[in-house]
Amino acid sequence: MTDQAAAPPQKLDAAVLKIAGVVVLGAIMSILDITVVSVALPTFQTEFDATYAQVAWTMTGYTLALATVIPLSGWAADRFGTKRLYMLALLLFTLGSVLCATADSIEQLVAYRVLQGLGGGMLMPLGMTIMTRAAGPQRIGRLMAVLGIPMLLGPIGGPILGGWLIEAASWHWVFLINLPIGIIALIYALFALPKDSPQPGESFDFLGMLMLSPGLALFLYGVSSLPETGTITTPKVWITMLAGLILLVSFVLYSFKPKHPLLDLRLFRNRNLSVSSLSLFVFVIAFMGAGLLFPSYFLQVRGESTLHAGLLMAPQGIGAMITMPIAGTLADRIPVGRTVPFAMALIAAGFFTFTQVGTDTSYLLLCGSLFVMGLGMGGTMMPIMTSALRTLTSNEVARGSTLVNILQQIGGSIGSAIMSVVLTSRLNQSDPIPGLTNPRTGEPITEAGAAIAHQQGAQLPVPPNILERGLAFVADSFGTTFWVGFALVLATFIPIAFLPRKRPAAKVGEGDAGNTVEAPVMMH
Repeated sequence: MTDQAAAPPQKLDAAVLKIAGVVVLGAIMSILDITVVSVALPTFQTEFDATYAQVAWTMTGYTLALATVIPLSGWAADRFGTKRLYMLALLLFTLGSVLCATADSIEQLVAYRVLQGLGGGMLMPLGMTIMTRAAGPQRIGRLMAVLGIPMLLGPIGGPILGGWLIEAASWHWVFLINLPIGIIALIYALFALPKDSPQPGESFDFLGMLMLSPGLALFLYGVSSLPETGTITTPKVWITMLAGLILLVSFVLYSFKPKHPLLDLRLFRNRNLSVSSLSLFVFVIAFMGAGLLFPSYFLQVRGESTLHAGLLMAPQGIGAMITMPIAGTLADRIPVGRTVPFAMALIAAGFFTFTQVGTDTSYLLLCGSLFVMGLGMGGTMMPIMTSALRTLTSNEVARGSTLVNILQQIGGSIGSAIMSVVLTSRLNQSDPIPGLTNPRTGEPITEAGAAIAHQQGAQLPVPPNILERGLAFVADSFGTTFWVGFALVLATFIPIAFLPRKRPAAKVGEGDAGNTVEAPVMMH
């Protein structure tokens, strides 16, 4: 190991932390918005007299907009400069938020959510690019830990904030709360972010865009439709997924021909980036999918309010807050291949408890397990991201962070779809109650459906013994679905085993300050 590689990394100075503050504000807006809106879906059904399938488009439309715009962010960051583009993304997101609050119909709300997504899709990859360039390779770990706080706390804080806003004010404030944060973030970015140094010489890959962005949108649309249809054989699902896959495969085959492709898959020749990206992809499938189930269990099985369900999730966030700064520091000193497996073992240990859930499982046990999972999560996600981006040159960082964010988006959508389909198909196996139908759809109400409705405050003419039997079935369905999530968590250990266990040797002249990242020697 060289003397330089052995030297302790420099501390984060005020200038770098100031830049990190801008990025964290944008990340908080983007990530909180996803979870806050998910809480408001039942309210949208009532306010706009819409079905669940219709209001679900407020989530799907946002996700599709994200998928469409993320591939453009790498090229645009190089072409126009990160500061200008980041401020544009903040402006679009804030404007979309205000328009969402003025929506008079579900169609308007979906359209405004798409506008929000166009801005939100650029915030995370651009934020990662800005922070990586500002920190330098020796300080990426600690700076990424700062960015990781909103990424891991969003799923916990969102339900709490959303539940409180809807109960204390109205659904409009779910979106209006982004206005003051957006204005502060825009002013902050204007003065805090370094001046742009765009590289206008690179041509735009129009052909690649025509394949990649629609391909991602179609594929994710099909995946997002799975929970609604419950089967992959529905034309709405398999035709759109197949069309998306054909476009994506065509893009992959094509992308090695142009000198400057829209998405630079040549970066995967960097073994460090490839292994880290695969590890992150599998982890996100498991984490994002299961993350939706925890609050749903508290709502549907235990009958908690949205606010209480969010508060019960808080131990997970506390655990992540404890280990994330430690993991960030360690990522700058110790290869992530030596630390991440231990963090994943904590996640697996905490997750196993949920495979055993029933109708009266101890809250102390569940909250303790969430805390242990939080400890593991704080030491997993951001160190893997750090490993992915550490060995990229300054010119490659924007492209690399775009690749990482696309994999995150696809992994999150796949994970959510898998968990939703497994849970829904299991609940659909519940016995119907004779003579009791849904007044809106005319379909028979099952014992499980009646139990969930009763837990959420509905009054149904159903005997207590049937409600009790239905609730036990719902709890068992959650346990079965958690087993699938647990298997996905265990699968994450496979790519993690290939994460780097030795520090890469640093090039002479490698520095920490400024906006340039000199690449360490690539690992083989």
